[in-house]
Amino acid sequence: MILPRSFLAVFLLGAATLAPATASARARPSRPASVPDANAYKGAVIMDAATGKVLFEDHDGEASPPASMTKLMTFLVLHDKLQSGALTLTTPVTITASDSKIGGTQVWLKEKEVFPVEELLFAMMIQSANDAATALARTAAGSVPAFVELMNAKAREIGMTHTTFRSPHGLPPASRHLADGDLTTPLDFAILSRHLLLTTDVLKYTSVKTRKFGEGVRSFDRVIVMTNHDHLLGKVDGVDGLKTGFTNGAGFCLSATAQRNGRRLIVVVMGSSDSKTRDVKVAELIERGFAAMPLTGSTFTPQTGPAPEPSPVTAAPLPAPAGSPAIKFSLPPPAPKK
Repeated sequence: MILPRSFLAVFLLGAATLAPATASARARPSRPASVPDANAYKGAVIMDAATGKVLFEDHDGEASPPASMTKLMTFLVLHDKLQSGALTLTTPVTITASDSKIGGTQVWLKEKEVFPVEELLFAMMIQSANDAATALARTAAGSVPAFVELMNAKAREIGMTHTTFRSPHGLPPASRHLADGDLTTPLDFAILSRHLLLTTDVLKYTSVKTRKFGEGVRSFDRVIVMTNHDHLLGKVDGVDGLKTGFTNGAGFCLSATAQRNGRRLIVVVMGSSDSKTRDVKVAELIERGFAAMPLTGSTFTPQTGPAPEPSPVTAAPLPAPAGSPAIKFSLPPPAPKK
């Protein structure tokens, strides 16, 4: 359902006042420590997807668990396998007992069930199914540890210099020690998101709001209606994909992307205290990010062809509360009044 401008204005209530950045801050603006919602996340970043320029950062190098956002790297490694011909979208994946016992969010795979790669990709990216991620990783590399090695090699290849993956799904380690699990930064996940947008069809999977899993394979009572965990799809102008994540250790995370008038940006927020806080903050940063991008700036052109049509929601301008401290951005000069 597309919501009206009045809803979006309420949805984004509490956004901070914009202020022009100084010349020295234009390349990499920063967020003042006095902003009252500084506890809305552990770290955040806005990136221009066309150029890779950072438009805003706040503790973007803060390392923390990505939770199910990890599946974005799982998707990238699987994409490489598909591109090389090692897998196809129709390759059958036979579920093992270990796949079915992974826990967390899942599509309740059973031992000896068989699904094509593409069905499991949809399950992994829409439902955030840990069992699907595990089955795909094992099939692609022969074992989950071997697949994780590929994930870390790919991270190094694309410039994720502060990231270590230890799983294909993002679940916490058995020790429950954060240092033993997946660790990354908002900036590294913005780099990953940009690479995915440029070189893969990730939006084909992450832009889908609902989809059935198991239809034609399972009995009627075992068919699952999957619902995307990204609540901004269809509610914020142009938002069309990427991935959420949550564990107790990670907090609520989201790598989001939106496209308007040929311009595309990426927002990554990690470590929010709850999903509403995360979603409001990401929506706010999307609005501020587009305000910071010049209207005549670089047009985003994926190497894999045009992106799907963005959501037709119209963004509402946000008045800031009186006395709110400013977030500094690189802003174009204001248009003359008519």
